Amino acid sequence: MSFEGEFASYEPLRRLLDSEKVKALQNRLKIRQQEETEDFEGAIVNKSDLTESTLQPDLVLAIDGSYLASKAENGFPGAEFGYVTVASVLIDLKLIGELEKKEFVEPKKFRETEKASTIDSVFPGCNVILDEEKDAKASLRRALFEELKSNTIFTDGETLLETYEHLFKIKREHFKEKNLPRSPIEGIEEEMTYDYGEYICPHSGESLFSTDALRLHELMNTGGSNGEMFGQIMSTLEKLWLVHILRAFERKGWLATLRRVAFVMDGPLAVFSTSSWLTKVISYELSRLNDLQKKTNGQDLLIIGIEKSGTFFNHFIEIDTTKDGVTDKFPKQSALLLNDNYIKRNIIFSESTKPYGQDTYFGRKLFYKAASGQKIVPVVACFDDYQRNIDTAYINQFTRLADVLNLLDQLVSNRYPNSISPLVSAHAEAAIPLNLGRRIFEDIANEIKKKSRE
Repeated sequence: MSFEGEFASYEPLRRLLDSEKVKALQNRLKIRQQEETEDFEGAIVNKSDLTESTLQPDLVLAIDGSYLASKAENGFPGAEFGYVTVASVLIDLKLIGELEKKEFVEPKKFRETEKASTIDSVFPGCNVILDEEKDAKASLRRALFEELKSNTIFTDGETLLETYEHLFKIKREHFKEKNLPRSPIEGIEEEMTYDYGEYICPHSGESLFSTDALRLHELMNTGGSNGEMFGQIMSTLEKLWLVHILRAFERKGWLATLRRVAFVMDGPLAVFSTSSWLTKVISYELSRLNDLQKKTNGQDLLIIGIEKSGTFFNHFIEIDTTKDGVTDKFPKQSALLLNDNYIKRNIIFSESTKPYGQDTYFGRKLFYKAASGQKIVPVVACFDDYQRNIDTAYINQFTRLADVLNLLDQLVSNRYPNSISPLVSAHAEAAIPLNLGRRIFEDIANEIKKKSRE
């Protein structure tokens, strides 16, 4: 690392270029031939060839999160806390359609097409100690447990902690671990003791929490910034919030209203890092809820994630560009349905027999070029083993594909060509939470119920 105001000379660059080790490594690199991507042309699905459902969603519920690490003034060097926000924004597509017919749209009327709610959380980071806890990790563990316990959609409904513990129970009953992780309590070498709520460690007499099973505390950097940890906490809360919403509608007896709603999440339908075990139990619970509402609504839930950047999006740009650098090669209103073989050969190289994303994703990816030309990488939720079988990529393995593509055509953002407008609104609420501290999801839910009667 250079000193402040110091600039390197050209000598290190020349030395790198002439290095025999660099040249040897370059000669060993596996190179993917550009023409290998040409095989996508025979796998294109045109939107016009698909059949839409008779009832299209006219409400979109977008979920997005944001986090920020901030310095804590407590006298300890490097002390910081993480501010995490998860926003839910309900978009009324029917009302937007009516306003678009008018020559001039009043800003106030347009704002009425959206209803937003946010939950805000603060988590300890490096050198931040709560109450009588003995270190920062113990403080984080308690804060995470208390945060889930204090949040709920409906005042008379289950808490976010109860939603999590329901998923945790599924894990313990259906996806048992062969080797449990170590206890989160420093100095205890025994395996983690699982239970619910707050309980006492049998080896140390200290407090344990059901949320310790997420193992997010393991990501803490006790000697520096914790951006990665706060990002994983945010991502985990987003996925728990989705399940929390659906379970709340089940408890209210409102599952029938979900035929009008499409759920859109920022990022992939996946859980990574230490809490990735949630993937299987979320998939299990979504399948149960989907089967239950399908008896009334006659069709699957519409749950979509949007990847706005990353390796898949970069590859989409690549196959949309000719060798001469001319864009718009990929046809508009067309989709490429991705299977394991295509992904491993062209995007994430691997010779593993394990299917891509098996342990982290509860949805499937595709590429779609909207009518306006925007390139979108959606991830569509899976609800059964056939849909999850990534060895193949048939149309009926992608839940309500025609409805998904139709919705994307309606929602693409002119400001952000790789995203959709509900996520732009949700991110604005999460990044600058105008509704901070307002628990108005009951208003949102009542709005959904009211619309379902129209």
